[in-house]
Amino acid sequence: MTINQHIEEFHGLPVTDFRTAEAEGKKLPAAAATAWRIGLDYEEEREFGEVWAAFLKTVALEEVTALVLGPWFSEEPESLSGVLPTVLAAADRFPALRALFIGDIIAEECEISWIQMCEITPVFAAFPQLEELVVRGTDGDYDGKDPLSLKPVKHEKLKALRFEAGGLPGSVIRSVAACDFPALEKLELWLGVDNYGGDWTMEDLGPFLSGANLPSLTYLGLQNAEQQDRIAALVAQAPVVPRLTGLALSLGALTDEGAAALLEGQPLTHLKKLDLRHHYLTEGMRKRLRDALPGVEIDLSQAGDPNDNWRYVAVSE
Repeated sequence: MTINQHIEEFHGLPVTDFRTAEAEGKKLPAAAATAWRIGLDYEEEREFGEVWAAFLKTVALEEVTALVLGPWFSEEPESLSGVLPTVLAAADRFPALRALFIGDIIAEECEISWIQMCEITPVFAAFPQLEELVVRGTDGDYDGKDPLSLKPVKHEKLKALRFEAGGLPGSVIRSVAACDFPALEKLELWLGVDNYGGDWTMEDLGPFLSGANLPSLTYLGLQNAEQQDRIAALVAQAPVVPRLTGLALSLGALTDEGAAALLEGQPLTHLKKLDLRHHYLTEGMRKRLRDALPGVEIDLSQAGDPNDNWRYVAVSE
């Protein structure tokens, strides 16, 4: 996936942009047959609340299973705090909702580091049947207020959680670790860089590497980090790995050093998928990985120059 194009599929469903379909007079698909995207175009004359209200009046909400929130602003970035209460106020009208993507906003509309978020804790209480949540962006407003935040919560149904960021705050990572998610099977954290708010530490990753508080976890992504080699070395010894079917160490500055640590650590032959895309591995190391893990689907796309001293993560600004 990329942050340069709007998602075309979410929660196993094709995405329909409600505003576009409405403007073009297209026949709308059945409510349960698509993931509904609600967002504003650049210089949109209407406010988000108006588009949201039109959606509520038009679609059979009781059948909607997936929602995608696009830009809630039409020009300069604005905080999610201005519209999230509006969305959550209608939560009881979405009894079938199972998936929510907050921030399907591409770089052309707003750099990921400029997407102004807020506290998302109320989302979990509003949608107790939610199974998948994706949150893109972390920034607060221009005064540095109201950035992405989360208080530890318990949610019985959540199976997949992904935070996409150019820099994921350590406070958010620690809160995720303190949450009670007994059904969570897939967790992906785009860790990012310090320049864009990624003040996390290796110690913050410890709870996910142990897996002690995530009894159902089978897919772990610790991605988009400059220190991807150090993370790989930790993963090589991590107690959670034997029960994983998928592992993602992609989008970061992984080199032969980190890949060697993986191969020299505990067995990975039980994995179904190993995602290492956007890396700085030599061809020799790529061959070693393929030879050592013949039954594993390994994504080694987006290769960077191993001799380049300037190694960068895939998503920062």
